[in-house]
Amino acid sequence: MPYATKRTCFGEYVFDLNDEVYDPAEDTFLFAENLEVKEGERVLDLGTGCGMLGILAAKKANEVVAVDLNPYAIRCAKENSALNGVQNKMVFVQASMFTALNPYTAFDLILFNAPYLPSEEGEDASWIGRSWAGGANGRKVVDRFIAQTPAHLKPDGRVLLMQSTLTGVKETLRGFTDQGLTASVKAEHKLPFFEILTLIEAKAGL
Repeated sequence: MPYATKRTCFGEYVFDLNDEVYDPAEDTFLFAENLEVKEGERVLDLGTGCGMLGILAAKKANEVVAVDLNPYAIRCAKENSALNGVQNKMVFVQASMFTALNPYTAFDLILFNAPYLPSEEGEDASWIGRSWAGGANGRKVVDRFIAQTPAHLKPDGRVLLMQSTLTGVKETLRGFTDQGLTASVKAEHKLPFFEILTLIEAKAGL
């Protein structure tokens, strides 16, 4: 079976996909539509998946570090960076969130389309499952991310985190506030059955 099994587009960008990697969906596109990167910034793209967000960020960023635990995702994102001509501006790391980074490494912007859906035990056993399964209340990864993020933010850095109202938006805003960041809802997208995708922005230095 060929590695790339599907293909999708966002604007002028083209992305090859694979069955072992999370396909860009409503949350990815909401994130992409509201992604703002400044010239010369250093960006961290956690859970990069097929690399869409990191590749879009690389258009203006000086450097993008793309991290994913899934080895298929790292391969997919790396190939897509070459497909879109930004491979020289990206570094790819197979790891869980911040674990492979130097503890003193800081970024202007951190992106994370987190595993945010409530899940039962064992649903994170596959690579695809790990991309969305957030534990019993959906916050298993989100809370760990919030606690660890400030250590990797520059003094005026910011965070963009995607989650769902099923996970508790108020809890996330309060969590960022407890970490000394100023957080707000940047964008939303309503889904069926009372769920709303929510892109949260948190800023340091305010």
